[in-house]
Amino acid sequence: MSLHSTAANLVTLAEGAEHGGGNHESLSPYLTGFGAFGALLLLLWITTRFNRDR
Repeated sequence: MSLHSTAANLVTLAEGAEHGGGNHESLSPYLTGFGAFGALLLLLWITTRFNRDR
């Protein structure tokens, strides 16, 4: 792949992102945030269960 075609592809991709290409209507930021927070809390709980002094 040449440098010119790679640059042209990146410009095309960037132009699509400017017109709302990354925002999907079904993704709620609150649901995503609370889901990530819950997953991190679960991982913290699992880590503390395995890290007990015996």
